[in-house]
Order: sequence, then structure tokens, then C-alpha cells
Amino acid sequence: MDHFARLGLPAALDLEPATLDRAYFTAQRQWHPDRFVGHPPEERAKASTEAAGLNDAYRTLKDPLSRAVYLAGLNGVELPGDGKTIDDPDLLMEAMEAREALHEATTPEAVDALAAQARQDMQQALAGLGTLFLRHDKAAIRKALLRLRYLDKFAEEARARRTNLQRVKA
Repeated sequence: MDHFARLGLPAALDLEPATLDRAYFTAQRQWHPDRFVGHPPEERAKASTEAAGLNDAYRTLKDPLSRAVYLAGLNGVELPGDGKTIDDPDLLMEAMEAREALHEATTPEAVDALAAQARQDMQQALAGLGTLFLRHDKAAIRKALLRLRYLDKFAEEARARRTNLQRVKA
């Protein structure tokens, strides 16, 4: 059973957070292992398995990028695993230039500006994904998701760089 079905939601890129929360908490109340304490071992095991599946579904669908990657997988879009080489020369160049700029940033403000640009790029790319899914353009979805993964990782690197700069300054 896929994550959307597990939570009784349509397989969609855009999910209202409140709708997702309601679906999760409703299902979680039904399958929470504490409700099965006095039940036979098979029922306790099933409740535990269902609760774990619900937790995984909720975690995946709550994050827009994770949800997009998951939905892409359901639609047959294959993405390389983490640590795999990216075969998009434009994305590789963008990543190298951004990492160089991050390395050269010497103030928290400079890092913040780079991180803000990455967040803005992520929002634009996420907004454009819906159209790509509607067109069933697997190649474009793949390319957009690879870029989104890179931007997400860059944002993490920027947070770490900012923290390091603040430590040095303190």
C-alpha cells in the first residue's frame, strides 16, 4: 500500500498540511500500539507494523521535497540514490559555482544571502513541478527533482557554514 493510500489521501503533489495532519492522527489513533496491549500477539504485531507504516508515510508526505520524490517514484521516475553521480552538466556547474561562493563567503550575512537564493530557487522549482507531473514529463521531473535535492543539500551546507562562521567570530 502506498503512503497516500495508507493515509486515505489522493496521490497528489499539493497536500494541505492540516488535511495531512488530520488523516495521520485519525489513522494513528486507530493503530496506536497502546490500544492493543491486551490483544493477542498477532494483533499487537499488526498494530505495531501499521503504526510504523503510518509514521513513515507521514514523515515522507509532510516534507514537500520528499513527497515529490515519492510521487515521482510512484509515477515511474527513476532517480539516482544519494551519493550517485549526477549526469546533468548544467546542474553540476551550478553546484560547483554555488559551493565555491559558499566557501568564499566570509560573513554570516553573505551565507544568509546565498541560502535565501537557494530557498527562493527551491520554491520556484517546487511550484513548477505540478505542471511537469500533469504533462507526465518524466525526464523534466527527474531533472527538477535532482536540482531540488541539490538545493536542499546546499541549504544544509549553508546552515553549517553559517554556524562555523559564528563560532569563529565568538
